[in-house]
Amino acid sequence: MKEKVGFSLNGYLAALILLVLQVLSVISLISYADQPSAPIGSILFILIVGVCWPGLFIIQPNQAKVMTFFGSYVGTVKHSGLRWTIPLFVRRNISLRIRNFESGQLKVNDNHGNPIEIAAVVVWAVDDTAEAVFEVDDYESYVSIQSEAALRNMATTYPYDLHEGDAVALRSHPKEVSESLKTEIQQRLDKAGVHVLEARISHLAYAPEIASAMLQRQQASAIVAARSKIVEGAVGMVEAALAKLSEKEIVDLDEERKAAMVSNLLVVLCGEHNTQPVINAGSLY
Repeated sequence: MKEKVGFSLNGYLAALILLVLQVLSVISLISYADQPSAPIGSILFILIVGVCWPGLFIIQPNQAKVMTFFGSYVGTVKHSGLRWTIPLFVRRNISLRIRNFESGQLKVNDNHGNPIEIAAVVVWAVDDTAEAVFEVDDYESYVSIQSEAALRNMATTYPYDLHEGDAVALRSHPKEVSESLKTEIQQRLDKAGVHVLEARISHLAYAPEIASAMLQRQQASAIVAARSKIVEGAVGMVEAALAKLSEKEIVDLDEERKAAMVSNLLVVLCGEHNTQPVINAGSLY
């Protein structure tokens, strides 16, 4: 069921017309009170005008009125202010304002099977009032349940951390993950006439039972990466030192002495602590 525009008129104009008709009918009743048929017509006219007064209603900004007539949907009015419609129409308020929904912390397994805790914030608003009211029983509850289901499904398709062979990870690619989550939620909420403006992860962590082990793993990975960078720089410095010594002919080293020099330089450059030099004063070597 799609939304359609419901019948309504400017409420101020309608109220003015009803007020004029009410006054004229009362004057008519008083003027022709001595005639037997005139009072009956005036009284009926007064009753008809009185029945029309409940057709006035007020719509607040960013709200709408969904109207039904004996169980049939007749349209939605979104014009804010004082409006008038047929009094027999049943009117139901529905908010068009932007809302926030924050899921609870869900415990799921990521793409690699690691248990993680994840939560998300979803920003949404009603786009189609007819679908929101008539297609689902409670659209607010529907948004919360389907958002959590989409979050669970999305979390299982990505790993927590980026590893070899992975293109996107939950922790390292927040923008891509947010777009994927928004698309996943929007597909589920289309039936309820809800438009998702934004969806992003608000909490992400390893489950407590593996958090310590995963922290050690991250620290080990960081240490290995740092050591690799240090070794790469040290090898470059040793290579440059040997090239300079050979170019300036400062000393002529054989292969064994070169190997010893390389070993000593790597120990100095890659060691965690300051080295203690030993001065050789007895010979060239």
